[in-house]
Amino acid sequence: MARFFSATRDLFRTIFLKAEKPPVFSTKEGALRGFDPVCYFTIGTPQKGSADYAYLYNGAIWHFVSAENLSTFKTNPSQFVPQFGGYCSFGMASCYKADTQPDAWTIIDGKLYMNYSLAVRTKWNENQPVYIEKANTNWAKEKQR
Repeated sequence: MARFFSATRDLFRTIFLKAEKPPVFSTKEGALRGFDPVCYFTIGTPQKGSADYAYLYNGAIWHFVSAENLSTFKTNPSQFVPQFGGYCSFGMASCYKADTQPDAWTIIDGKLYMNYSLAVRTKWNENQPVYIEKANTNWAKEKQR
């Protein structure tokens, strides 16, 4: 019976959770669901960006609250884009590209990490170093899937 559940779980993961997804998590609102990535670093809170300040980067549309934030991003995008393409950091630790919510975020060592929800972020916070190491390893394999 245990083998059945294990095989079913593995099949579910293969079909539904590991389906090919773009390298950047994006919705119809854009990357980060339309939130400005620079704001996480500068004011320490998520802020909804504007289509007036939009920029195509790495296959996704990024929105910003101001021309200044857009310019800051363009100068060094890698400083502001979330790790693992904006997919859930906890999910990536288990090799899944899971959606994220703009309010479920953390900055560690100058890097932005997103999570599926606040509850998942709480779980991820329990052992960030281990999850980050696992996610980095998995992202190297999964980012183009």
